[in-house]
Amino acid sequence: MASLSGGEEFICGITSNNSQAFCFNISNPGKNLVPNSFKYNSYSQIASGKYHACAIKGSYFSSVEYGNVDCWEFQTSLDSFHNSYIDSLVFRRIASGDGFSCGVIKEGGVVCWGPKSTNFDVSAISGEFEILASGRGSVCGVSNVSSEVECWGDSNELGSLPVGTRFVGLSAGASHFCGVREDNHEVECWGNIVPDMIPRGSGFTSIASSDYATCGVREVDLVLDCWGVHGKSLKDYSPPLQLCSPGVCWPSSCGHGKFAFNASLLNEPELTNLCVRQDSKICLPCGTNCSEGFFPSSTCSENADRICTACSLCQNSSCWDVCGLHSLSGIELQEREIRKLVIIIGSSARKWWRLSRTPIPEPPISVSMCVGETQVFRLSELKDATHGFKEFSELGRGSFGFVYKAILTDGRQVAVKRANAATIIHKNSREFETELEILCTVRHGNIVNLLGYCAEMGERLLVYELREDLSTFTMKLHRPIVHRDVKTSNILLDSEWVARIADFGIVSANDRDVNGDVETDVYNFGIVLLEMLTGRKTYDRDYEPPGIVEWALPLMSRGRVAAIIDRNIPLPRNVEPLLKLADVAELTLRENPGERPSMSNVVTLLDQIVKIGLIF
Repeated sequence: MASLSGGEEFICGITSNNSQAFCFNISNPGKNLVPNSFKYNSYSQIASGKYHACAIKGSYFSSVEYGNVDCWEFQTSLDSFHNSYIDSLVFRRIASGDGFSCGVIKEGGVVCWGPKSTNFDVSAISGEFEILASGRGSVCGVSNVSSEVECWGDSNELGSLPVGTRFVGLSAGASHFCGVREDNHEVECWGNIVPDMIPRGSGFTSIASSDYATCGVREVDLVLDCWGVHGKSLKDYSPPLQLCSPGVCWPSSCGHGKFAFNASLLNEPELTNLCVRQDSKICLPCGTNCSEGFFPSSTCSENADRICTACSLCQNSSCWDVCGLHSLSGIELQEREIRKLVIIIGSSARKWWRLSRTPIPEPPISVSMCVGETQVFRLSELKDATHGFKEFSELGRGSFGFVYKAILTDGRQVAVKRANAATIIHKNSREFETELEILCTVRHGNIVNLLGYCAEMGERLLVYELREDLSTFTMKLHRPIVHRDVKTSNILLDSEWVARIADFGIVSANDRDVNGDVETDVYNFGIVLLEMLTGRKTYDRDYEPPGIVEWALPLMSRGRVAAIIDRNIPLPRNVEPLLKLADVAELTLRENPGERPSMSNVVTLLDQIVKIGLIF
């Protein structure tokens, strides 16, 4: 199917091979319900109402986007949608509801027809609309000019309309509407809704609605996510785990403000296009901003959307304002810029070398690399343990993907780390095997240990221990390299006050020059020491300056270490170890990375402090 639209217990679509309409119900999906007089016509668009459907004549794969309209009904022999005036009009867009259809005509403006169309006063509507969506008794459209929504019909279904928000996607249920925002592709809903049920922090490539639920394809991992909007249960509906198509195929070029989805990024050697016709494309709207906690690290291009990167990886002034971060030192900025240049050159050379080779299909993931206690989990098992990877099971999310809290059949509580589509695309099977092999061999009392993994159906899932004492920790996810994000929220304390570092960064086989990242880890560990000494957050607007480093280092350099010690905790009798701990923090925070001690030297210094009697 090139297009789908659902009504009351039936679905209509346009076949991709000949652009003909095909309607069916769930009980007999092989029977075409389209009347014989319309079966062999070609159509470019179709819209299902409660008990009827209307379609615009033409070819789905034609660049012509307008035509006359045909309508048919399923539960009556009456021809209540036939209208000679409507037959003479040429339409660009249509939408159907309960006993009516509305359409945008070629010359501009909206007309409605059908037995219940008298409820609509559209005579004053003269603009053009890029998208139309219909509820039971109301219609909304996205303006071609402003990209904002305009609605008409039953005010009880519409509620309070969003003002000043630009949209690139729109869907409607019985008495609610949802739209995909233009800026960050998050979902905003209005009408009869329960706001807390609407997902936050996720962008979507496309959405669709039934009476009481809405589903969307998440852009971060191309997985279907569904939620109720009226407070009604989805009756244990569990959407499929397979990656979904990000949109529908389109016969023409994508045009301004859109990009063509590049199927080759899915890393399937024989898959070059998701469309049946090779001259068609999946055109998706470009995003301009990202969800909270992320920043756009690259802009939209002809074949790729803007890329959203976790704020923890923000490295220059272009993302400081978006992420609310304080600036880095000048020397460290220079060091990072040089490292980025080396990475860019190295990546380009590696890509050229790969393109010069004949592609070889990747072998399946080996399950023999892990021995001992490491377990191979079934995808269905982890799906059940996380309640279908639903949002309420999330512990956290980041550039790598998502982490979910799960309860296995044997009662164990675990954390399941699920890679998103971007990670799967950019990591082949051998790289995943290398990472997994290292994780399998890493066993340490101060590291959150790997329990097992799953590599079915193209998924990449890692299962970690999750002790009850650590379950409130919100995990942050990053690429498997040197940690690069040492901070207090990534250091866990169990009931015995044993520290464990979570989301352990692994140096992959492709990384060679990691010295700069090690120096950054030392610097970040110095910030952790400052937080312990001062009781302050890394960035706190109640202080001047708000950055903990900029606030503390000048005081320490003037010998006023006592001024930074946390006064909310009683001082020990022997304060000398605290002063020495401040000295270690000062060393790790040197502006010149070359003057910072190695992590092993830091450990030695801390051991010496413990030996001289530091007592908290």
